[in-house]
Amino acid sequence: MSQWNQVQQLEIKFLEQVDQFYDDNFPMEIRHLLAQWIENQDWEAASNNETMATILLQNLLIQLDEQLGRVSKEKNLLLIHNLKRIRKVLQGKFHGNPMHVAVVISNCLREERRILAAANMPVQGPLEKSLQSSSVSERQRNVEHKVAAIKNSVQMTEQDTKYLEDLQDEFDYRYKTIQTMDQSDKNSAMMNQEVLTLQEMLNSLDFKRKEALSKMTQIIHETDLLMNNMLIEELQDWKRRQQIACIGGPLHNGLDQLQNCFTLLAESLFQLRRQLEKLEEQSTKMTYEGDPIPVQRTHMLERVTFLIYNLFKNSFVVERQPCMPTHPQRPLVLKTLIQFTVKLRLLIKLPELNYQVKVKASIDKNVSTLSNRRFVLCGTNVKAMSIEESSNGSLSVEFRHLQPKEMKSSAGGKGNEGCHMVTEELHSITFETQICLYGLTIDLETSSLPVVMISNVSQLPNAWASIIWYNVSTNDSQNLVFFNNPPPATLSQLLEVMSWQFSSYVGRGLNSDQLNMLAEKLTVQSSYSDGHLTWAKFCKEHLPGKSFTFWTWLEAILDLIKKHILPLWIDGYVMGFVSKEKERLLLKDKMPGTFLLRFSESHLGGITFTWVDHSENGEVRFHSVEPYNKGRLSALPFADILRDYKVIMAENVPENPLKYLYPDIPKDKAFGRHYSSQPCEVSRPTERGGKGYVPSVFIPISTIRSDSMEPHSPSDLLPMSPSVYAVLRENLSPTTIETAMKSPYSAE
Repeated sequence: MSQWNQVQQLEIKFLEQVDQFYDDNFPMEIRHLLAQWIENQDWEAASNNETMATILLQNLLIQLDEQLGRVSKEKNLLLIHNLKRIRKVLQGKFHGNPMHVAVVISNCLREERRILAAANMPVQGPLEKSLQSSSVSERQRNVEHKVAAIKNSVQMTEQDTKYLEDLQDEFDYRYKTIQTMDQSDKNSAMMNQEVLTLQEMLNSLDFKRKEALSKMTQIIHETDLLMNNMLIEELQDWKRRQQIACIGGPLHNGLDQLQNCFTLLAESLFQLRRQLEKLEEQSTKMTYEGDPIPVQRTHMLERVTFLIYNLFKNSFVVERQPCMPTHPQRPLVLKTLIQFTVKLRLLIKLPELNYQVKVKASIDKNVSTLSNRRFVLCGTNVKAMSIEESSNGSLSVEFRHLQPKEMKSSAGGKGNEGCHMVTEELHSITFETQICLYGLTIDLETSSLPVVMISNVSQLPNAWASIIWYNVSTNDSQNLVFFNNPPPATLSQLLEVMSWQFSSYVGRGLNSDQLNMLAEKLTVQSSYSDGHLTWAKFCKEHLPGKSFTFWTWLEAILDLIKKHILPLWIDGYVMGFVSKEKERLLLKDKMPGTFLLRFSESHLGGITFTWVDHSENGEVRFHSVEPYNKGRLSALPFADILRDYKVIMAENVPENPLKYLYPDIPKDKAFGRHYSSQPCEVSRPTERGGKGYVPSVFIPISTIRSDSMEPHSPSDLLPMSPSVYAVLRENLSPTTIETAMKSPYSAE
């Protein structure tokens, strides 16, 4: 079943989440019409490869044209209209930046997988639940409402300022008119009336000035409260969501809404600043005893300027954290001399700043807080921000060709690369710029989340474990000495993140039974709702009786799924995480030939299958094969192994004991579409393959002795031609074949 078909079968509460991330950037109509084609493309790789992204965008438009041709024949006017509009929008929006469409589609597919995984969870995980609380949504609405109210208030004070200017001009005109009158006219009744009118106008002017300043003071106060109590909190929540998204959690949307709020506030504050300057001009032209402008304006202007500075300093954010294009699902891990990308955004989008803001990138700026290892950034580390840089029209800049390089130590040699501690050293990439606008000069600085620097790809798994642990355990974005004393993580949060690793990396998360098995491996308990786990237990201490850590074991399984059994895993046919004791409980009451697939607990990156049958006296027996690792699976696809697997038992003819995938799915129904070829029939020696050779095929075979209730392992995958196998069956007894096929049994 395709991923999109699974999505459509979700409950309404999950469908509402899906609806939130489909918009004009990637309309749901396209996702629906091109579902299978979209899922068959590697959008993640294209998101960091411009050539590949360009080809995929062109192919996407071709697919749309084909759909247009089909619906045109059906005379579906509404769909024809929508598809033409969508095609025009996609071509216009992404023509100059094809990688962005790859990023958008990749994120949508990833978010679908996460939601599908969440739907299989018994309860929503603690991290995701905290990010989606109703109080956070309510605050978002309140922020947007208050920003709009402040904008309206500033518009009102703009009208007040204009009214004051008009009133003062009229007063000035009348006053100058009196000054030019003859002396005799100045003593007339008309003159006295005019003086009274001027006095009333002056009183009104004074009242209006005080009223305008009072309104502005209130706006400044409300803006201050909004920024410090709500808007900055909203920004911090977005940064926390970004942290969680970096380690496989829900996508962090909401930055466009924050940009809108920041921009509206900045526009309002600059408008308020201009109004105060106008009031100063009016006061310079005409002042009087008790004039409120000279008394209040200076302090108010200082407060407005401070708010502008504060708003700009918080508006400079890392929109997309550092990531190597070669490992898009492992952000924040950087390898020396390998390019990485990172994207910055200024949340205050003003046309005057387009191409005027130059950003400089550096690494380990505050070296006093770091280890002895020192790095520099090679490549273009200064770029200008522009609105054209991003397809959504934000003011941003993306560095695509930065490379970290380690500096030689003072002793002339390299630092402590290769040491395990390397993957626990945190570094920071800093970005600096300067804003010059309306007479103000504002220095801005922001930093990426802590990154781990590696010199060899073999360090990647442990480095990624460090990134996971850091971002699960702390909201602090700059604690570079975190691993001097890493705090424990709650087991429930950690297992939720483990499920995210599977949903984001291999397309399907873990269910409650699988998570319980992981909890048992990490602790003595079988529940993942309580308890804490130490960093050492997770990544440094070996599992009991094993030569590897929990994380090394789990990472090897992820690699095995990604490279060798991905379609089977996505379809949900690999139970995977189940203990040997639990598998026997599951199989004992099932039909003979029922089997399940599980990951090896004693072999790194191994998968095995266990089936049940009955002896002649009716006793239940269980048989497990030696785990298949990536070496074996590179020689023969796992689905073909399940199809062609044979067992030689006692005097019986070799047969495939695998009939039903647990609980009762016929094997061919489950795996048929994943077979790489048709099953090979046994051929005679006289039958010839290509170029005169007898055709050959790999056949996985196991032998089981009749005098033992314990199973024996399979031999290694043997290259044996069907014709040779047929001759053996005709000329040798089963006992002789069994003797030749014996191999030591490895309990698994």
